[in-house]
Amino acid sequence: MIRAAARLLVVVLAAGAALLLAGPATAHVGGGAAGSDFDARVLSVEPAVPGVSVRVLSSGDELEVVNRTAAEVEVPGYSDEPYLRIGPDGVWRNANSPATYINLDRFGRTALPPSADPDAAPDWQQVSTQPAYVWHDHRTHWMSEGVLPPAVAADPTRQHLVVEWLVPMSHGGTPLAVRGELTWSPPPPAWLVWPAYALLALAGTAAGLVARTPRPLGALLLLGGVAALYHALATPEPPASVASHAGAIASALLPALTALAVAGLGLWAARRGRGSLVGLLAVVLGWLLLVQGLPDVDVLWTAHVLAAGPALPARAAVAVLVALGAGLVLGGLAAGRRFRETGRRTEPAGDPQPVG
Repeated sequence: MIRAAARLLVVVLAAGAALLLAGPATAHVGGGAAGSDFDARVLSVEPAVPGVSVRVLSSGDELEVVNRTAAEVEVPGYSDEPYLRIGPDGVWRNANSPATYINLDRFGRTALPPSADPDAAPDWQQVSTQPAYVWHDHRTHWMSEGVLPPAVAADPTRQHLVVEWLVPMSHGGTPLAVRGELTWSPPPPAWLVWPAYALLALAGTAAGLVARTPRPLGALLLLGGVAALYHALATPEPPASVASHAGAIASALLPALTALAVAGLGLWAARRGRGSLVGLLAVVLGWLLLVQGLPDVDVLWTAHVLAAGPALPARAAVAVLVALGAGLVLGGLAAGRRFRETGRRTEPAGDPQPVG
């Protein structure tokens, strides 16, 4: 009866986790890349305007403007044509601006319609009711896909300033200059990080395959649950036009708390010596960790990590989610079988029955 209840609990937890993870699986990075060797930042907005904020997102791939003033911020296109108006009544975009279509793709590969003419009269269309907008501005990121900047290609062992960029704007008719820089940094050396990732995977597998008791596996379950919680709390601030930071963290916390609950139950079962149940919970938790970590797996081999906090613990948390998660799946399968068979071998045979 106890075994049947334990198996039912595992199934319920797995089904609940599937429902929780269906939506927020990529909430940590907003659906984009979590790591990059490039990094862009805004250095200044001249003159500074209270209520107007500008920042780069996704390591420079996107530019965000938030305007909480009563006057409009106007952003010209690449030929100095009218492109965006961001103000108290929302965001208006010029359908005749070539930038409207060029900025739809990160590398500007969108074909321009015949109406896209920088000299044509503006055709303003409202694209948002909020005073904030995010777009691919090709001045803030590297545009050549699969090709490194010349200076980086010549010496990829050190950091480089790729470009100092300028995006012109205006606020209520007053010109604004948004200045920033794009840099490139070398990724962490493979000889240093990949052995650590391999050890995490091997630890989870070995704990279920060769450990004499389920306690080592239970300890690794706890490590995985804590990593899931930290990963959720390190969720970077999303675009202002999409959600609040608190909302993004709350969304990411749902699967993380599920993982932590499974880890806590596994630790309890390990201390009680219920190795077969620990193995089943390790498989469930390993799957939970993989689903949370795989969307951010690129941080394992890139220089910069998109996280609200230091890069090193954020990268370590993803390593635990991915590498240890895979190890827990394998180790859990082995432990479930080993400890179940051990239990069967140690069961008493019962009283001898008379013959004849």
